[in-house]
Amino acid sequence: MVIYFTGTGNSRFLARSLASALEDELVSAPELIKQNRTGSFASEKPWVFVSPTYGWQIPRTFRRFITDSSFTGSDQAYFVMDCGSGTGNAQKGIRELCAAKGFRFMGLAEIKMPENYIAVFSAPDEKTAEKLLRIGEKKALKAAGQIKAGEAFPERKAGVLGSFLSGPVNRGFYRFTIGDRKFRVTGACISCGQCAENCMVNNITIENGRPVWHGGCIHCMACICRCPTEAIEYGKHSVGLRRYYLE
Repeated sequence: MVIYFTGTGNSRFLARSLASALEDELVSAPELIKQNRTGSFASEKPWVFVSPTYGWQIPRTFRRFITDSSFTGSDQAYFVMDCGSGTGNAQKGIRELCAAKGFRFMGLAEIKMPENYIAVFSAPDEKTAEKLLRIGEKKALKAAGQIKAGEAFPERKAGVLGSFLSGPVNRGFYRFTIGDRKFRVTGACISCGQCAENCMVNNITIENGRPVWHGGCIHCMACICRCPTEAIEYGKHSVGLRRYYLE
């Protein structure tokens, strides 16, 4: 079973490629999270978890979803993480998660995909994004071949820098960067409500025809990148930046 977490589509793209190649079931964690539900899953095939990289770790919301869900059948767990630059020492935290869930950790595959974190960075142009998608798809298919063969993904060596990024930097990232105070809506808003509908943690409501954020943002970028009129900005940084969303 392939279970994915995504805000702007990169992880769903990879998960679909994996599920197709493995002829396996595809499950959207955000759809369940949106409904305040966990999962009760059963599969004799290996578990394949696909997610973006948040501060050089798997997203805390996804980790919590896995922790709170139940899994029966296979004890093998593969992890695939897309990223803009790297995954640091995310492998260490994933090992700990697998040990707590009774999974046999089968490794972490890192796949670079188009940057989508426009609260801090910039999305690539269409040509560059398309090139990264094609490369990412090939890597996903390679990973699927390893899973089919029952092979563990190669061990990743994080080094001192990777441990620093996935440790102190990750904690600082959640403490000082993650939040919704900088989100604002411009006059381009058409009161469609898509931002509230697309917020997997139900942190946005529509009041007097405008979105209001309530302090529980996880920075998945779904609201800003999926707004049909690009009416949502993140401070001054996002002004004029290309939005990135992959169906």
